[in-house]
Amino acid sequence: QVQLVESGGGLVQAGGSLRLSCAASGSTISIGAVGWHRQAPGKQREFVALLSSTGITNYLDSVKGRFTISRDNEKNTVYLQMNSLKPEDTAVYYCHKDWQYWGQGTQVTVSS
Repeated sequence: QVQLVESGGGLVQAGGSLRLSCAASGSTISIGAVGWHRQAPGKQREFVALLSSTGITNYLDSVKGRFTISRDNEKNTVYLQMNSLKPEDTAVYYCHKDWQYWGQGTQVTVSS
């Protein structure tokens, strides 16, 4: 049974930073792709960041230069470092592994 558990969300002022964590169990994150999506109220879930098994990263244009995805294979955890946060980054953030397994989400709220 693969489980992904996100943490690290919260309320932050515009310009602030947060680091989201996604702890995996039942499967190793060193194999396959891992990533983050987000869903704002009234909107569809959208792609945010991806880290391939070979280390290639890809980002939503609006977060490039502000967000960084990484993983710690020893801790079996994926991270999303979010800097220079904007109110439009407010959403529930979900991590996934291979687009097959998803976490329950963590709320990020950025106040103006």
